[in-house]
Amino acid sequence: MPYSQPQPNVDAAELAKFESLAHRWWDRDGEFKPLHDINDVRLQFITDRAKVSEQDVIEVGCGGGILAESLARAGARIVGIDPARGPLTVAQIHAKENDLLEYPKYELATAETYVDEHAASFDVVAALEMLEHVPDFRITVASLAELGKPGAHMFFSTINRHPKAFALMVVAGEYVLNVLPKGTHDYAKFIKPSELARAARDAGLTVKTIQGYRYNPFTRYCTLCDSVDVNYLMHAQKPIA
Repeated sequence: MPYSQPQPNVDAAELAKFESLAHRWWDRDGEFKPLHDINDVRLQFITDRAKVSEQDVIEVGCGGGILAESLARAGARIVGIDPARGPLTVAQIHAKENDLLEYPKYELATAETYVDEHAASFDVVAALEMLEHVPDFRITVASLAELGKPGAHMFFSTINRHPKAFALMVVAGEYVLNVLPKGTHDYAKFIKPSELARAARDAGLTVKTIQGYRYNPFTRYCTLCDSVDVNYLMHAQKPIA
């Protein structure tokens, strides 16, 4: 692993923030409605590039399980991990209430702790909308790479550290339109595509695709686009040998 850190790569303030909102995770008109609105696009981006049915899949930073449940319905043997207990409890309850009894499976962990016993275990690794919430995303990317089997498909999504992203995600999203809870994002933790690509390459991955997506909070419509100025997705792959 090219980066090391003596303490867990977790931001206590970020954990507390998501713990406090855990009960709202599945309210499609609540604080997490953007995650519901963009979920189909994220799922399509993954399934267009990797087989998930009957594959071992992990979502790191799964929160309340929105994407994990969709991957389970697509046939994935999906494990969701998160360091926040509250959202995981919500995810477990919601899955049972919706008759998803075998998958998703949920565990309290970070990528850095989970890799100790699960290195090279997964065909598909996803970490969406979470890299901007950890102290050092490079450490997490290195651990994500270790979780993948040789040839594994890796999927990341995050926010570009670009003035347009600050205007739309922080100023408009949190303070003008109130689409997101205030304090959801720290602009300093936003990640440029070049920085994420470098971290992926440093972890031994080959970057395959970087694509932006656009979300309209008024129409609640999300679509892929060419611009990566605000939100973007990345597909990378671990070498087979």
